[in-house]
Amino acid sequence: MSTVTAVPIPPVKRSYVVWLVLGILAALVAATALAFQGDDFLTRNARHKGVVTTASGLQYEVLTPGSGAKPTDTDVVLVNYEGKLLDGKTFDKSQQPTPFPVTGVVPGFSEGLKLMPKGSKYRFWIKPSLGYGSEAKGPIPANSVLQFDVELLDFLPEQVLRQMQMQQQMGGAAGAPGAPGAAAPTEGPGGH
Repeated sequence: MSTVTAVPIPPVKRSYVVWLVLGILAALVAATALAFQGDDFLTRNARHKGVVTTASGLQYEVLTPGSGAKPTDTDVVLVNYEGKLLDGKTFDKSQQPTPFPVTGVVPGFSEGLKLMPKGSKYRFWIKPSLGYGSEAKGPIPANSVLQFDVELLDFLPEQVLRQMQMQQQMGGAAGAPGAPGAAAPTEGPGGH
């Protein structure tokens, strides 16, 4: 049989215990901070009253309800809009009612337009994957959440607008409603 000689363990200095406890507390604070980092803007925003999140992740809020029909992919819309970054910096704003095809903009903006009845005003929050993604575009940094306030004034099927333009070129006097002398649809927010 072996015999074990008991060796007394010297007491630990009080300062070592204090440093150990402080280290554990610092680790807990860091872990908590990392957990809240995943709770980003869109997650917090989704909790606000009136904010709706679609299956794709687009968020919107109805500022002014409208009524009637909603545009489709084959329509040209006439809108007033303002686009901002989350820091409040405006990166794009219509100076007058602006026409453009529903499909001529980033996917999140297009999806939002198709939710809006005539006369409504909505606020969209477009996550990066429905906007520009990891690509920087002018004043818009890569991976930016975009915020748009959009007022849908009117819309027409693109085919009807093209017929009106042809008539105008042939001597008729037609234009897009609400846009006297409107030219061909222009690129709107997030156009490609």
